[in-house]
Amino acid sequence: MTFLALLQNPTDFIVNGGVFMWILLACSFVAISVIFLRLIALRKGAVIPRLIEKSIVGYRSGESLEPLRRLVKDDDSAMGQVLDAVVRSDATKAETLEIVQTRARREVVGLEAGLFILEIIVGISPLLGLLGAVTGLVKVFANIGSGVTSTSDLKGIASGISEALSTTIVGLAIAILALIAWSTFTRRVETLAIQMESLVTELIEKMFQRRGEPETDHHPDTLEEVTR
Repeated sequence: MTFLALLQNPTDFIVNGGVFMWILLACSFVAISVIFLRLIALRKGAVIPRLIEKSIVGYRSGESLEPLRRLVKDDDSAMGQVLDAVVRSDATKAETLEIVQTRARREVVGLEAGLFILEIIVGISPLLGLLGAVTGLVKVFANIGSGVTSTSDLKGIASGISEALSTTIVGLAIAILALIAWSTFTRRVETLAIQMESLVTELIEKMFQRRGEPETDHHPDTLEEVTR
C-alpha cells in the first residue's frame, strides 16, 4: 500500500511523512549528485588517459623523456600528475619512488572526494527513517489516547501506522543505493590505483635501467597501499 500511495499521489506521501521525509529527500538528492559526479570523475579515460598509457608502454630505455614531459605538462588527470613528478625528477630511484608516493597519495585523495558523503548517508538514512517512523507512531497512539481516533477505527489506525512507516522504507532505500555506490566507487579507486602503480613502476624501471642505478632496499608504499 505504501508503494501504491507513492505512485498514486507522491505529494501526499511526502507531506504525510513529516519533516524527516524532507530530510531524507535532501539526502537522496545529495547522494544522487555525488554518484553522478563520481561516475564522470572515475572514468578510466579521465584518470588514466589512453595517450599517456600508450606513451608509457611504448617508452624504451635510453629514450628522451622530453615527449613525456610535454605530454603531461598541461594534463590535469591523476595519472598525468603522478607522471609529471616522475619525468621532472632528477633524483635517485629511491627518492623518485618517495616523490611518486607523496604525489600519488594526493591524487588518490582527490579520486575519493565525495565518497565519505555516501558513507555518511549510508549510516544516517536508516536512522532518520526509523526516527520518522517512531515519531509517526507516537502521534498515532497519542491520537488514540486523546480520543481523536477511536480504537474501533482500525482503518484509521492502520493508515496512520502505514504513513509512519513510510520514512523507514525511504530511508532504507536511500541507504541501499548509497551503499552500492560507495562500495563500487571504493573498489574502482583501488583498481585505478593499481593500474597507475603498474604503469609508473614500469616507467621508473625503464628510466633507471638506462642509468644503470643499483637496486635499493628501501621500498616505499605502493599506490594500492596508499588507498587503504
